Amino acid sequence: MAGRGKVGKGYGKVGAKRHTKKSLKETIMGITKPAIRRLARRGGVKRISSLIYEETRNVLRSFLENVIRDSVTYTEHAKRKTVTALDVVYALKRQGRTLYGFGG
Repeated sequence: MAGRGKVGKGYGKVGAKRHTKKSLKETIMGITKPAIRRLARRGGVKRISSLIYEETRNVLRSFLENVIRDSVTYTEHAKRKTVTALDVVYALKRQGRTLYGFGG
């Protein structure tokens, strides 16, 4: 099959589909059981109840919703479309969780 050079893709050829929207339920299950286990181990936990995993996902979801909401508020106020690291730093600082090492 000969190359097409710098010509279009031709009939029926479609480029890669990007940024498909995943459902929230599917996305939150991406925080896997082993990932939660590793975080718990880092915190010094030896044994974990099976009920913890779903509860951890719910707590993480609510925490991220709050941080992202505040970060987007800072971004919109600055009339930008890109959330910067400083927006996240300021959002965390506002919630009393100061983060060092990312400016600000």
